[in-house]
Amino acid sequence: MKKLLIMIITATILFVVSSLKAQEFSGQAVYFSKTVMKGMKMKINGVEMSEAEQEKFEQRMNKMNEKTFFLDFNKYESVYYEEQKLDAPTSKSGMVFSSSDTEKIYKEIKTNQKMAEKDFFGKEFLIVDSLPNWNWQLEGETKKIGDYTCYKAVSIKKATSEELADYEESKKKQEQSKTSFFMMSEPKDRVTTVWYTPEIPVSQGPGEFWGLPGLILEASFDDTTILCSKVVINPKEKIRINKPKKGKKITEKEYDKIVEDKLSEYKDGDGVIQIKIDKN
Repeated sequence: MKKLLIMIITATILFVVSSLKAQEFSGQAVYFSKTVMKGMKMKINGVEMSEAEQEKFEQRMNKMNEKTFFLDFNKYESVYYEEQKLDAPTSKSGMVFSSSDTEKIYKEIKTNQKMAEKDFFGKEFLIVDSLPNWNWQLEGETKKIGDYTCYKAVSIKKATSEELADYEESKKKQEQSKTSFFMMSEPKDRVTTVWYTPEIPVSQGPGEFWGLPGLILEASFDDTTILCSKVVINPKEKIRINKPKKGKKITEKEYDKIVEDKLSEYKDGDGVIQIKIDKN
């Protein structure tokens, strides 16, 4: 009986120590995000932009879509946020051309919770929802990113019938319209490819990515690539994971509706988004 008690006490101590070590494990990863705009057709008062105008516009957009992000993480939590910079310039129409809104994304694996702090057109929102399910397909391919051996994983999100129907309707309106607007791209299956390393045993990654047996160091989807340039494990200055708190609390679905309603303010009678382009 005495031996059994000693074994139970020993096992309990080892469990507590192991748990404390897991909680103390923390780090910070730095990511560079780049979105490349290619071949987006545009019209100005019914006339397509020249190749030179198109190239100049794409260069400006691509430069604006180069960003640096930080991921602070421990064993079960992470917060992803953008490097602080001056406000992005706006067009004469007042619209901000950017690949994403200013945001801070918090992920908690134990409770399967996501919290995102977003600033959209000067209004702050706190989005609280479940973590997305990526349904990763693990593949055997490996490569080195810095000093870490990484493994490939792929997620495929099928284009929905609603997206295809919206595209066909928008295409008809765009062909008839004489206003200035972006040409909507045909919806396709969205393939996301990531590279993760089990050498950093946290199920975290940039943005909303998570759910793999190791930190995600690279992600590519659509025309965007996110690449980790630096990882610091257990830095001298303790990493603190602070949950987002600012903004009106809503769900992801409610936020999407707010964005849709706001963009509708920029649509003309044909239902397409009007823009003004400064050629200088």
